[in-house]
Amino acid sequence: MRSGALLGVAQHVEYFTQEYLEAVAAAAVQMFRGPTVRHVEDLICHSRGRPTERLVEEMQMTTRHTIHFMMVLPNIPEAVVVLITRRDTSLGMGWAATRRSVLDIEPILLGPAD
Repeated sequence: MRSGALLGVAQHVEYFTQEYLEAVAAAAVQMFRGPTVRHVEDLICHSRGRPTERLVEEMQMTTRHTIHFMMVLPNIPEAVVVLITRRDTSLGMGWAATRRSVLDIEPILLGPAD
């Protein structure tokens, strides 16, 4: 999430161009780690008397035709998974698929264990 670079993509929509995918990645970075979100996290931590930390871990965004499920990878806080699906998708199933995908994605990004 520092660079906004795409680490991988799996998609089946013809209009999801490289430009579109990069814009979604940049937007996800802003939603999780942008200056306004960081300020709110800092305020929350300060009000709780705790050291500053990144608190936002999951997010859902709904547009007119889609639902976006976004989740920071628990063991790779610099990476986020984004699942974009149709609006008629069950919210519970969308979250289940997003959380389940982390089990497959994290080992790939972490590489082989030494």
